[in-house]
Amino acid sequence: MATRTLTPGFSRGVDIAAYASFISLVIIGWFSLFATVYEGGGYQEIFNFNSEIGRQTIWLGLGLISFIACLVIDWKFWSTFGYLIYGMCMFLLLAVLIFGTTIKGSTSWFNLFGLSFQPSEIAKFGTCLALAALLASPQINVRNNRHFLLCLGLLALPAALILLQPDAGSALVFTSFLILLYRAGANALFYVLAIALAANIILTLVVGIKPVLIIILLFMLAMLLITYNRSVRNFANVGLLTLAVFVFNRFGFQNYIILFLVIGLIVMTALLIRENKPKVLSFTYFSGLFSMFLCFGTQWAFLNILKPHQQDRINVWLRPDLCDPRGSLYNIIQSKTAIGSGGIFGSGFLEGAMTKLQFVPEQTTDFIFCTIGEEQGFLGVFGTIALFTLLLVRLIMMAERARLDFIKYYIYGVAGLLFFHVFVNVGMTMGLMPVIGIPLPLMSKGGTNLLVFFILFGVAFKMDWVRRR
Repeated sequence: MATRTLTPGFSRGVDIAAYASFISLVIIGWFSLFATVYEGGGYQEIFNFNSEIGRQTIWLGLGLISFIACLVIDWKFWSTFGYLIYGMCMFLLLAVLIFGTTIKGSTSWFNLFGLSFQPSEIAKFGTCLALAALLASPQINVRNNRHFLLCLGLLALPAALILLQPDAGSALVFTSFLILLYRAGANALFYVLAIALAANIILTLVVGIKPVLIIILLFMLAMLLITYNRSVRNFANVGLLTLAVFVFNRFGFQNYIILFLVIGLIVMTALLIRENKPKVLSFTYFSGLFSMFLCFGTQWAFLNILKPHQQDRINVWLRPDLCDPRGSLYNIIQSKTAIGSGGIFGSGFLEGAMTKLQFVPEQTTDFIFCTIGEEQGFLGVFGTIALFTLLLVRLIMMAERARLDFIKYYIYGVAGLLFFHVFVNVGMTMGLMPVIGIPLPLMSKGGTNLLVFFILFGVAFKMDWVRRR
């Protein structure tokens, strides 16, 4: 009996939910941008390629062509030339510093045939490919500290070049690849330490030096107490000590608390020396003194290194009570007002009063999410976030079912980029994250960002497609 050969068709190999959420977000993004720039003059602006929506439509067309091309190109092309593409991206990042166009203080753009593009956006794709290729190499094991540092160097190079432009927001995006490194098996201790250091910096900026010093000293004393005697009674003593410090701090006795904790540290240090436990003492004092150094260094850097507008950005995020509502805090207030004014169902498409009157600055880029909140209301916001979440979940599922390490790591890199962009951008519009100029994927105005995300997803979908074949 003759055997029949089955050739999988397109519909058999695709992840319908991923494609549907991706296309839906692209459509929502285009209509949101149109609503933001619409001035009541009809729809002819769509075909005016000198207008904002006209240029975005061109980029959308280029993105669709690139997306289809990525579905046609053999996925092995990307694994083979990943390092070469990364090298070309680094060359562009160097070239833009010399030949680029300066816009709003950053030399980040090339102008070509009336269109501008950012090499920093293209570098996200190149870095994702190169890091996936490196992690898929049999010789690389991120549990090895030297190999882990090599991977960090691969991320640090584009971030450093982008900081020279300077564009701190785009540079921070590359920290999203730490999610990929964690999935590849990086030591979780590095992440715990990074979170602890970040918490130290943020607390210092929010509450000042003395409260953070009290927390550090209390942590050190608790470590020594528990190490000296791990009885239930000693754990209870640590709890009572913490409660007492909290109560006395509320009454403003911070200097006496610090003195008491220092005396306690001296006593416990003497006891542990007698018990011959030098490793515990070394770790406790090294971590504590380093945290104190970071605390004072953060305060000094904030006051002496950062420029006033940079200080304002941090204060808007962490200390809005110190900011001028008509100055640095204006964007966030207007953004929250626009989103809140939408209510449950929104004001309707092209009916957003704050959008029409351009009350929200940078609404086509950083604050495009406000248009959705005002015109589509809570339901529109919820639906948009649900689509992003569905797309992210499908990407993770694609990565986990991949049979090759390169495919798995590449798709995790794309998922990390998507999560970071959405989390930070939506957080910016609600005042939960600092305003650092990170666009909302597939929605914000910006041709290079849109094109790169089309390519990122096109390659990811192609890799998942061939897995089924």
